[in-house]
Amino acid sequence: MQIDLEAERKEILNRYKLLIKACKRRLEKGDKETVRKAFEVAVEAHKEMRRKSGEPYIYHPIAVAQICAEEIGLGSTGIVCALLHDTVEDTDLTLEDIRGLFGEKVSQIINGLTKISGVIDNTSSIQAENFRKVLLTMSEDIRVILIKLADRLHNMRTLEHMKRDKQIKIASETLFLYAPLAHRLGLNTIKTELEDLGLKYTDSEAYYDIAVKLKETEPERKRFIQKFIEPLKEILVEQGFKFKIFGRPKSIFSIYNKVKTKGVLFEEIYDLFAIRIVIDTPYDQEKSDCWKVYSIITDFYHPSPDRLRDWISTPKSNGYESLHTTVMGPEGKWVEVQIRTLRMDDLAENGYAAHWKYKDSAADKESKLESWLLRIREMLENPDPNALEFIDDFKLNLFSDEIFSFTPKGDMKTLPVGATALDFAFEIHTKVGEHCIGAKVNHKLVPLSHELKSGDQVEILTSNKQTPKEDWLNYVITAKAKSKIKNSLKEQRKKVAEEGREILERKFYKHKIDFTLQNVNDFCHFLKVPSSQELFYRAALGNVDVKEIKAFIKHKENPVKPQQKKGDAPKLEQLVTNARGSSNMLVIGDDMQKLDYKLSPCCNPIPGDDVFGFITINEGIKIHRVNCPNAIKLLSNYAYRVVKAKWMNDQMISFLAGIKIIGTDEIGLVNNITKVISNENNVNMRSINFDTDGGMFEGTIMIYVHDTKHLNHLIDNLKKVKGVTKIERIDEKG
Repeated sequence: MQIDLEAERKEILNRYKLLIKACKRRLEKGDKETVRKAFEVAVEAHKEMRRKSGEPYIYHPIAVAQICAEEIGLGSTGIVCALLHDTVEDTDLTLEDIRGLFGEKVSQIINGLTKISGVIDNTSSIQAENFRKVLLTMSEDIRVILIKLADRLHNMRTLEHMKRDKQIKIASETLFLYAPLAHRLGLNTIKTELEDLGLKYTDSEAYYDIAVKLKETEPERKRFIQKFIEPLKEILVEQGFKFKIFGRPKSIFSIYNKVKTKGVLFEEIYDLFAIRIVIDTPYDQEKSDCWKVYSIITDFYHPSPDRLRDWISTPKSNGYESLHTTVMGPEGKWVEVQIRTLRMDDLAENGYAAHWKYKDSAADKESKLESWLLRIREMLENPDPNALEFIDDFKLNLFSDEIFSFTPKGDMKTLPVGATALDFAFEIHTKVGEHCIGAKVNHKLVPLSHELKSGDQVEILTSNKQTPKEDWLNYVITAKAKSKIKNSLKEQRKKVAEEGREILERKFYKHKIDFTLQNVNDFCHFLKVPSSQELFYRAALGNVDVKEIKAFIKHKENPVKPQQKKGDAPKLEQLVTNARGSSNMLVIGDDMQKLDYKLSPCCNPIPGDDVFGFITINEGIKIHRVNCPNAIKLLSNYAYRVVKAKWMNDQMISFLAGIKIIGTDEIGLVNNITKVISNENNVNMRSINFDTDGGMFEGTIMIYVHDTKHLNHLIDNLKKVKGVTKIERIDEKG
């Protein structure tokens, strides 16, 4: 195929002009020249490169810069870095070149971006280590993560050109870390798009199913919104408000989550959309005007008392401000109403991008962001060697909603929902946390594990004799408290291990063994203890005694080589690599008989499901469904242990699957259901369990089928049985 280079050159310049237009308002004197220089350097550096789609590679950096300018609101330094973000990693340009051309700041940000791009090789949990690097560099300069988010957003928008396994990995990683980060930084529009695109590739069936249903129900929704808005409009105009009022459908991802977690049908979700009222009012009247609007709405519609959320008096830590209430609207439907001002709406949707417009609030939001970054820095000061645990702790705090609690003097502390008295203690100070023996919440004595509610006043009780205990880790949810407790426990363990070292040294000499590094390591190996510190720790607790030492002496005199068991981990790795020549050509079918593989019980895959193989440490390869609840975590954190898996059609093995049937308790229903199942070719039932309650019928059947098609055929036939209203496949084995 002939490439029209001239047309491409014109298109590149065209895209560059659009970029300049997008960031015009924020360019200071001389900035345009710097951006132009960065553009020319990037074009030259990437000139030989093309994307998977066949387009010139330079389209990508320009698109990332465009997102930074338009959707995130970065200034010239950010735009320059976005244009150059892939140069050091993918081209001959070095960091020194960048520093010479654009100065220290730009090279520092590019360095941060280069550090966090996926270094994948087969060492332990590289992905998790990357995430830690993301956070480290982010706490130095927030622009690193903002450009990374723009880069990820553009990659997600163009993901259809990638191979299926790459799509799943990138989409999982996006849902795992990047969407929560966008949420935390107040970039709501970007967060929503990342989540929806992530779902499109991890569970495309569910994604398109919801998208189609949203489209179909649109006219009906519009009618309902019109009906709801009509009476409000009149009175708001009468009261002299300048306002916009409209319905916003929920994102596909949030509807999917509701369906998944609450187990409700699409049709049962009452808040598929929210009515948003945005008023145009001066900064100093914002609060009182929002409450006036609330009062007008509740004159017309009854509010649900426990569904009022006031984020105007106490904004979320990502700067989100709004008043939410749920009211009983026409046709007896509950409707969520969001009331906010123009400024609040802009900040909620565009987060960072809206900063430069509102100088007053920007300073306030800046300080909120700063305090959050400060927390990250604190966590990173004493990094846990287990990067994965660290990421899990960190993610908890990215996602969670917040509560506000107060010290006895009235200082407000922001904590995630579910935080305990012990979390509060660590929030005040590490020493307060470590010596905490209990707390008084609203003047009542409570244990360390007491869960706090918004508005609680908390007084922490301490004692110098107190030290952190192992079970404290179950009492806290904030990353800060977890990492401080782990550190303290490690220190305690170290001290005990020091004593254990002396004890073991004495025992060695007693049995005439030299206390050398080699002997200690051999002893560790003999006892299958992971490290010498663990050995010393056990010696201090009295778990390593004369009996073990004597057995070790015997072993040294007459060593027996342990035979490698069939199917050991290394053997497995080799097999995986050799199956059809390379690790990513693994096929589950006849070849698979040679490999030790298991179907994972967390999602119970059957042939026909979209699946992948995961190399476990002890259990060979485990097969998971792509939309398995654990898949996102595995694909994000251990991408290098994932192998492609594909079902072969020539196998007639039966697999266990479960279905749940809900309906009305008709006479002979059970008989009709079992008749349909036994008439289906080659289907055997393993277990059957029915329950009726107040005219409702619910049943779970575990059956052996060949593949997804086979199962779906059976489900379609069961749907025809009189009285059956809903059938769904269940993931867990019964």
